[in-house]
Amino acid sequence: MTHRILILGGTTEARQLAGKLARREDFSVTLSLAGRTESPIAQGVPVRAGGFGGAAGLAAYLGQEHIHLLIDATHPYAARISANAAEAARQAGAPILALRRPGWETVAGDRWTLVNNVAEAVRALGAASRRVFLAIGRQEAGAFEAAPQHSYLIRSVDPVEPKLTVPDALYLLARGPFPEADERALLEKHGINAVVSKNSGGDATYGKIAAARALGIEVIMVRRPPLPDVPSAETVEALVANIDHFFEPVAERGV
Repeated sequence: MTHRILILGGTTEARQLAGKLARREDFSVTLSLAGRTESPIAQGVPVRAGGFGGAAGLAAYLGQEHIHLLIDATHPYAARISANAAEAARQAGAPILALRRPGWETVAGDRWTLVNNVAEAVRALGAASRRVFLAIGRQEAGAFEAAPQHSYLIRSVDPVEPKLTVPDALYLLARGPFPEADERALLEKHGINAVVSKNSGGDATYGKIAAARALGIEVIMVRRPPLPDVPSAETVEALVANIDHFFEPVAERGV
């Protein structure tokens, strides 16, 4: 039997998972991307771009396409998509697994200021002018128009459009991974004295956190949002093992 799997993607791990499962003859895998990144990396499996129309639309898709397993491998900050996925799985009676990489933890030397959202991050920068490295992607960069006294270095995969209505902003287009040495050079070159980051976890973008620690720079860290309580794994390998266990014949599970 061919098991039909839908992966809700948007992360490096989602691409890795799709690649691993694509080599399996017993799986038929579709990767869904929200479409926010304009040039997604080739996946090696059929890719569906765009939304589903909320939880009800996704539930309908799961039924129409006879999906046997839904995998939420979206970004840790895609809380609405994760909530819709959990609700859609419930409505459709479809199993769901989540791939959730662990967040970063502070270590000696870190100067983190924890905030709950981007609006709080704007306020945490304070009234005095600072040179700020914004590494939160393009979607929420506009919130910093509320603090035009700062100078901004803004990095994103795709262009920030429209540009921020602030007097001093420089834009960098780049896709990780970003090694610590390169990040340190970037922070020093631009005289950065505050970094705004989301707690994405993983190695690809940790370089800026390590570089800030080495240079004694404050990091305004946006906490992760709450996510639905569904069965999950922290690594691709662990999730693949969970998938194999899920699809084992009952007799082989010893149930």
